Amino acid sequence: MMIGSSRLRKWIAHAALVLGILVVAFPIYYTFVASTHTLQTILRPPLPLLPGPEFLDNYAEALFGGVNRIGGVGVDVLLLNTTIMALGIAVGKICISILSAYAIVFFRFPLRMTFFWLIFITLMLPVEVRILPTYKVMVDLGLIDTYAGLILPLVASATATLLFRQFFMTIPGELVEAARVDGAGPWRFFFDILLPLSRTNIAALFVILFIYGWTQYLWPLLVTNRSDMNTIVIGLKKMVSFADADTQWHLVMVTAMLAIVPPILVVVMMQRWFVRGLVESEK
Repeated sequence: MMIGSSRLRKWIAHAALVLGILVVAFPIYYTFVASTHTLQTILRPPLPLLPGPEFLDNYAEALFGGVNRIGGVGVDVLLLNTTIMALGIAVGKICISILSAYAIVFFRFPLRMTFFWLIFITLMLPVEVRILPTYKVMVDLGLIDTYAGLILPLVASATATLLFRQFFMTIPGELVEAARVDGAGPWRFFFDILLPLSRTNIAALFVILFIYGWTQYLWPLLVTNRSDMNTIVIGLKKMVSFADADTQWHLVMVTAMLAIVPPILVVVMMQRWFVRGLVESEK
């Protein structure tokens, strides 16, 4: 009786899991199917459930042919811009946050905790709140339509600083004393001990921050005027018109599929480190 009940629970759990996967994956699959058909097929419902014969033509046209509604720029340019922006934001946030957390935890200087709380208070000032003065600074510095203008205003991260600080506080004082006795200076202690211990935390934060940078919309919309500096999210929005007949839906679907590939690759490649960084605290 117990064995039968246990098997039933397993079957129910697997059925629920499969159903959840179908619910999540079906819209993505349907978008992929639409990206392999002609515009006429998409506009004439119902859309087939199997991929069509236009896969290579549609993807080649979107990537290298240039799309009229985004200024004749290919999606490859948008992907490059977004990749540079996302990598710059992720790496920049991690570098600044880990250094600031290192200074706050392992150095003793006047107003140390005051500086920490000032950093923490910036959580209440997201980009949307400070967007006008930030935009004015970018204009004055001539950083409109540049990668620096896309990346720099989003680099500071109080959340990452807090996470690194909390992790550094779990490191035993004996380890710090042992490194000091061995003659390790601040930089050697940081590079030889703290960085190796922090690798899983860095990996987990990198995945989160890369996706954060990849999905940015408001700031890239303001700071880029040229079509060749747009990100993939901005380009996707520009490709959709209010009238179905004016929208190249087959190219929109191709762009949507290409837009989700890099974040998925980052998550898949760093999945093991990402999970370890979330569930473990290495000491």
